[in-house]
Order: sequence, then C-alpha cells, then structure tokens
Amino acid sequence: MNIPLSSYPRIVIIGGGFGGVSLAKKLSKQEVQVVLIDRNNYHTFQPLLYQVSTGGLEPDSIAYPLRKVLIGYDNFYFRLAEVDYIDTANKKVNTNIGDISFDYLVVATGSETNFFGNKEIEKNAMSMKSIPQSLNLRSLILENFEQALLTDDYHERDALMNFVIVGGGPTGVELSGALAEIKKGILPKDYPDLDTRRAQINIVQGGDCLLPGFSAQASKKAEDFLEKLGVQVWKGVRVTGYDGKTVTTKTDLKFDAATVVWAAGVKGAGIKGLDAEDVIAGGNRINVNEFNQVVGHPNIFAIGDIACMATEDNPRGHPMVAQPAIQQGKLLGENLVNLIENKPMKPFVYFDKGSMATIGRNKAVCDIKKFRFQGVFAWFVWMFVHLFFLIGFRNRMVVFINWVYNYIRFDREARLIIRPYKRDYGQFKD
Repeated sequence: MNIPLSSYPRIVIIGGGFGGVSLAKKLSKQEVQVVLIDRNNYHTFQPLLYQVSTGGLEPDSIAYPLRKVLIGYDNFYFRLAEVDYIDTANKKVNTNIGDISFDYLVVATGSETNFFGNKEIEKNAMSMKSIPQSLNLRSLILENFEQALLTDDYHERDALMNFVIVGGGPTGVELSGALAEIKKGILPKDYPDLDTRRAQINIVQGGDCLLPGFSAQASKKAEDFLEKLGVQVWKGVRVTGYDGKTVTTKTDLKFDAATVVWAAGVKGAGIKGLDAEDVIAGGNRINVNEFNQVVGHPNIFAIGDIACMATEDNPRGHPMVAQPAIQQGKLLGENLVNLIENKPMKPFVYFDKGSMATIGRNKAVCDIKKFRFQGVFAWFVWMFVHLFFLIGFRNRMVVFINWVYNYIRFDREARLIIRPYKRDYGQFKD
C-alpha cells in the first residue's frame, strides 16, 4: 500500500463512517500512525439518504471527502480499497490493492441491508444504505412515472405509481412521508396529463406499531401524520416475497408495485477472518467487551453498527444508529493511547441522547430523555440536530439552503435521472 515505515504503533481503521471518522479525529494529535481504509473516498451522512432518493438533496451535499477529514493530521494515510480478509494470526489486512500489517486494528464497517435470507426480495426490491443505491431509487421512481405516461393499461399504470415501503422504522417512516409530499405537491405539476391521484404509498410493518423503540406517543403520532398525508399504513403484516411485480404477505393482502423499498432491517457488514462462531453475534455483529475489544483478539477492536456489546440495558448490543458509533470512536481513541502506554482502559457507557424522526413538512416526533414532543417544534429540533452533525461547513449551508428553498416553494429541485436504472416493464401488463 506504499505506507511508510514508522516507529509509531500502526492503527488500521476499516471504514470511514461515523465511528471510523470519530476515531480518526480523536487520534489526530497522538504519536501513532493511522491508516484509514474504505471502499469509497467519502463519508456518507446516512440519515439523509432518503432525501437524495426523493429529490430533496443532491448526493454531494451529504458526502464529505475522507482525505479532507485527515488534512493537517500528521502520520495519517487513506487508501481506497476493498478489504478481502483479516489475517488475525499474522496481524495483516488483505485487500484488493495489497496487504498491510497492523499493531492495532479497528473494524468500523457499519451495517448493510438485512433481507433475512430471502433471495427473491434481495434481487427485486430496492435498498437505501448508500449513495449509489439512493440514486438508483431516485431514478427508478422518476422512470416509473415517465413509463406510466406511455401506457394505456390501467392496471400497469397503477402498478407503476404504487409504492410499497417494507419496514416501519425511522427510514421507512421518513421515506413514506417524503413520497406523500411529492404526490401532493410535485407530481400534479410535473405530470398534468397523468392522474397522479391514483398513486399509492403503502408502508408495511410486521409489528403492531410504527417506530418500534420510540415512545407509544411518538409511534401513534407518526401514524396519524402519515395517514393525514394519505399514506396507507399496514401493521401486523409480514412481507414474504416480491417477484418484481407482486408483493406477497403472510395474509391474503397483495400489492402490484413497480417500486418496493426494503427498510425492514439491517445487519453488520462483516469481514472474512472475523467470522468464527464465538466472534459473531446475532445480526452478523462482532462480539466485543466493554472496551470494544473483539472476543479472543486483544489487539483488534470493533465499533459502531458492526460491534455487539451486550450490557444489562442492551442485551443485544447498542442501537445500530450514529450516536453509539460516534461515542465509541471517541472513547476508543483514548483507550488505544492508554493501551499503548500500559495504562488502564475505560469501559464504554452509552449515553442515549434520544430518538427522532421526521414525517414531512412541519411534522416530526422527538423522544429526548423524559421529554416527548411532536409537530412543528420537533421538526425544527430534527433539522438543527441533523445540520449540526453534518461534516463540513459547505454541506451544512447547502442542505440548509435547500431545505429553506423547498419549504418556501414546496419543491424538490433534484428530481433528476442522472443515470437510468433500467428494468423490464413488460411484466406489469395484465
């Protein structure tokens, strides 16, 4: 990899997400050599991916160059690479551009969509865990409406304008709300020769409530917001298949839909070499102790979504969201220095800052400690928090200006088909 030799201990970080970036910043002034490896040369602000999918933002406003994160840091190196295997015995990371040895390794690979072994759904449904996937979804949504203009078959036209979002967590709820606002405010203007009133947005949740993990008050309010926007909420319905045309469930309920988004679960983005039975926990996450050390590997650590730190309050590990990753990254930066200097490490204690989700214009729900609030104020809090955690002043300004413009004009300027996402529409003819 052309990394120069150094007398400092080498710390290799795999993954430039919230955890990896937080750790890299914490190590910036320490006497260590840090090598950050990622398959992309940018950090993605994943909470706003749904706005890229629905034309509210361009992808460059929620992405930030990883090399720019490391500017001015001594002994920091970035390599664009795909990790193939971790050779734990020889303390090496094997990648598609070569091998690199390490003194300490930190796995911060994050998570990926969990289809729970359903290959049919994995093949035909859309995911929304990365910028390329979000751009694909944006193109598909717009192409479906363009195709709907070209058909005289009512069944095919309805299927092309039918959206099914599987999963009632924050991603599913926020995407459903955004699509409902597009149906209400944008589609009638963009497609005056198409009866867009027939467009349907369905959110299907296997459990008995939306936003599991939120308070019952927030869950009920989110459902009310969605229904007022015209979203059809289906609870207690488990999706079993999608062949590219028809969504099947465990009940008699079926949907003919050209756009199905799978937001029903995530799992750890694992790496070969750290996949032994005693290492892997549920959800393909890596078992770690209270110092984020991988079980049986004192020089290897895991943080963020990929790490499963079982505690009394979180027996299945911490929530797979940004805050645990950020907090673990910061503390691990201190603990690695303590470990190198033979000082005791500090155990990780998660500070839950709350949960929030937006359902559209002036509509959001917030659970922050003992405070529960919904509506306009919650919407402003949601916007402030997301702007604060975006990396880069330019990104904050671009997102803020886009939000103000969209709010005033009730518009989404980024509804562009930059790269077509082709599919066979013949199957929708009945």
